[in-house]
Amino acid sequence: MSSASTKRQRQIIRLLQRDGEVKITEMKDLFSVTDMTLRRDLEKLEQSGVLIRTYGGAVLNNKDTALAERSRLRMAEKELIGQTAAKLILPGESIFIDSGSTTLQIARSLPEEASITVVTNAIHVAAALGEKKIPTVVIGGVLLGKTNAMAGTSAIESISKLAFDKVFLGTTGVSFQHGFSNSNMLEADIKRIAIQKAKDAFIVMDHTKFGENALFSFSTLNEVSAIITDLRPSEDWESALHAAATDILIV
Repeated sequence: MSSASTKRQRQIIRLLQRDGEVKITEMKDLFSVTDMTLRRDLEKLEQSGVLIRTYGGAVLNNKDTALAERSRLRMAEKELIGQTAAKLILPGESIFIDSGSTTLQIARSLPEEASITVVTNAIHVAAALGEKKIPTVVIGGVLLGKTNAMAGTSAIESISKLAFDKVFLGTTGVSFQHGFSNSNMLEADIKRIAIQKAKDAFIVMDHTKFGENALFSFSTLNEVSAIITDLRPSEDWESALHAAATDILIV
């Protein structure tokens, strides 16, 4: 695949995640390419599971689970994971916490007026930190309604100018082949740059995420300092994490 087609397809995905649908007639003018070229792009993206083609365009094949729905699942486990993660944060540190039902529990577990600075792209995380009177920087960008996350080019640019002691990220799944992945490309981009800007990166996830794989990979196993989870994984996973020098913290 040429670099031009790859770039164009990534732009199509961004349009889909912003608007929910795309039309060939509109994209033809935007990208200055033929109908046939765009149909091939849409066919390729449909094969990847990103979209569903319709007459004259496509709609997003949205596998994101709304935050409100995820927040009701395995709450006790997520609270324990959040409490364990919060204990790793030291006074004076600069922290990044991204969007998610498990990462929200980190914010809720921090002590009031903690002497740290937290950067987040998540509206619900920022609200929880505000209630605790913890210094918070909210990254701007395009609001993703289902996850209450800010993402997009401006969010990436803002994070790229910062440096973190620790970052805490959620994940849709983790697999041997693709590492950590997310179902939303824009959020995966945020996670990827946050890891690059951190001394230590932590993934907070319940045990059901092991062996799961989403479309957009954002990190290999060895780029993460530790996984914080609720149950010990299989021996195969323990061996893989040991080989990657990635710790696993069981709550």
